[in-house]
Amino acid sequence: MSDIPRRDFLRRAGVYAGAAALAPSLSGLLACNGTAGASRRTSALGYGPLRSAGPELALPQGFQYTLLSVQGQPMTDGTPTPRAHDGMGLFPAGDDRVRLVRNHEVQNAPTEPSPLVSEALAYDPLAGGGTTTLELRLPSSGPPELVRDFVSLGGTIINCAGGITPWRSWLTCEETNQGLSKGWSVPHGYIFEVPADADGPTRAVPLKDMGRFTHEAVAVDPATGFVYETEDTNRRSGFYRFRPDTRQVLSEGGTLEMLAVVGQPQIDLRTGREPGVWMDVEWVAIPDPDPQEAERDVSAVFQQGFEAGGARFSRLEGCFYADESIYFDATNGGDAQLGQVWRYVPGSESLVLVFESPSEDVLNAPDNLAVSPRGGLLICEDNSGISHLHGMSPAGEIFPFAQNTLNQREFAGPCFSPDGRYLFVNIQGDLFARGPGNLGYTLAIWGPWEDGGL
Repeated sequence: MSDIPRRDFLRRAGVYAGAAALAPSLSGLLACNGTAGASRRTSALGYGPLRSAGPELALPQGFQYTLLSVQGQPMTDGTPTPRAHDGMGLFPAGDDRVRLVRNHEVQNAPTEPSPLVSEALAYDPLAGGGTTTLELRLPSSGPPELVRDFVSLGGTIINCAGGITPWRSWLTCEETNQGLSKGWSVPHGYIFEVPADADGPTRAVPLKDMGRFTHEAVAVDPATGFVYETEDTNRRSGFYRFRPDTRQVLSEGGTLEMLAVVGQPQIDLRTGREPGVWMDVEWVAIPDPDPQEAERDVSAVFQQGFEAGGARFSRLEGCFYADESIYFDATNGGDAQLGQVWRYVPGSESLVLVFESPSEDVLNAPDNLAVSPRGGLLICEDNSGISHLHGMSPAGEIFPFAQNTLNQREFAGPCFSPDGRYLFVNIQGDLFARGPGNLGYTLAIWGPWEDGGL
């Protein structure tokens, strides 16, 4: 087996003075401040060089993977597995079972409808996106077994990322503001809720109070039930909070707000930020979360919050709850425009930049992210080159963990089994139906996790 010679095995960024203030399991996350003081060295916190583990992946020695689901493969409900695998969440489903609810970022044209569900269940019968659910059996060793898979929601478009809730549902997000003017039968740009325990397709109902904008990911604070939302708009993104009127019942409405920095209205957090500097934050209300002008203005919701003093980010994507905090990333944020990782702490209403990439060799465009049961941070890259999964150890080491050797499509939807033995992740595949193209895959990875920082 040959090494994959793209990057050094491990990179260390500079330590900032406030690192000790981070939460215990991610206490060593390091913040890059340009390239000053950056060094590179091998460390036991990584897993070693990447080697070919099969046609699809390069992994460290000792790790294995299996394909669980491939685009076009018939599911147990008879439906061909949809394309454009993206965000995904995991739910325990018994002693040896888990369920994965998976997004499909399908971007069909309204003139070429390809619905996944009946018109009675679809939000928009012209729309080909939605979610599928996979039920898996986890053995004592070896590869997981696919027990069944089926469509769980349809009639939506561009279902990019989302997030799990403590009440066992998946929030799937439309990354768009398209609607009637583009030929769709209804407006799009909403969040939809999918029960994890449903055994078939559920009716798609838009949660309009949660905002109409280019949604990316969400994370729920279990202490309050508040839902935090990222917005994937280049150079004009907000970080939002939704406070439901009834805890765990998002369909009954609530209040949408945007994060603002105390004493610094309309602060620009895209560049010029010093890692490790804590900022006090507050929340400004969005008066109209579903404005009519959102049909033609992708920033209609953002502008309301910004005019009230809200903070500006660039391309907010991944969002994950861990350590009583919300971690989220800005794909092209930072002075080098190669990515930032932020941490918001609800208990203290504070925000800090914990990591900023100084070069492509460190990290290039972070997207979906997840925290492992051992406390390491897993980051999917989203760029036009070679795609990697990166690990960031609790000691602050960042290292390549996996490489897509099949094509240049991104990784998406990482999630770990509750016992930490398996990582489930997608290779996205093509978003549009343009011939054979690149297929979407869902994979399981396992191996000697205890040997490194994930």
